[in-house]
Amino acid sequence: MVILHVKRGDESQFLYETNVSNSVDEVVKDIVAIFNGRLKVDRLCYEIEELQKHGTFLPPEMQGLTEEQITELKLEDPWAKRCAPTGYVEAKDEMGRRCGLAPPPNLQAVLAKAAETAKEYISKKHVNLYKCLTQKDVSKALDELRGATKIVFPAGLPPHDPVRMELDNVEDLSGTQASKEVIDPARACLWACGKKLLNGNKISDHLGNNDKTKVTVKLCSSSEGAPGREPIMTEDDRKQLMLQAYRKQEEWKKLEQDDDDHYLNSKWADGQDMKRQFHGLNNISWKPVMKQ
Repeated sequence: MVILHVKRGDESQFLYETNVSNSVDEVVKDIVAIFNGRLKVDRLCYEIEELQKHGTFLPPEMQGLTEEQITELKLEDPWAKRCAPTGYVEAKDEMGRRCGLAPPPNLQAVLAKAAETAKEYISKKHVNLYKCLTQKDVSKALDELRGATKIVFPAGLPPHDPVRMELDNVEDLSGTQASKEVIDPARACLWACGKKLLNGNKISDHLGNNDKTKVTVKLCSSSEGAPGREPIMTEDDRKQLMLQAYRKQEEWKKLEQDDDDHYLNSKWADGQDMKRQFHGLNNISWKPVMKQ
């Protein structure tokens, strides 16, 4: 099986295992599903963290209003106590987005543990561990989060709550930063070795028939154009090269400082020393004789 190291820009995402006989269309579709699924899990983990702190989402018409404004407009959240978990605690949301009826500490721990486990299923650390990611791993992460919310909120979540909308696949990301991160499967494409993998071809048409290779591919949208090429050396290799160059430079500086001839005054550097020893001329002191 050929291993594809999937990147988005210069950032590693995950490893994907496939066969060179598979079509480019199938591989791109599967990779995009995994990529977008990982984004969904990340969004869910963020919203679940807010859910465990401040309870369910307020209705759209009540969000961002102060208590005085809510009272003046005679607005009421019909879902707050209906969906509140058993033994809830009051924790006001300063952002005015959630009802403030949070789960008790023991149930908060259930949500936190589920989010941690889900993140582990789709972690980018698997790239360094040479573990390939599949849609089953994404499904496991989503099931973990879905099960935790059912345990903590047995009555369910309001239909407008982001967690429920994400789990029901009816989320509306328009106008958010998250919408720019998601890739449209109809526009998705892969690039490898500076060339685009063409739909209708097989993987072998671009990567050869060797089924035991590892290739770095970049996931893009067709509207983005060609991605930047991979650097010749990794960041770690570049740092090591710079360190070696610095050490070499310091060695040359030391050699330049020692480049003098003071050693010529040393006895071992005197070429006539042995001759004087044979003639017994060493250690002779003399001084001029003064005439009377």
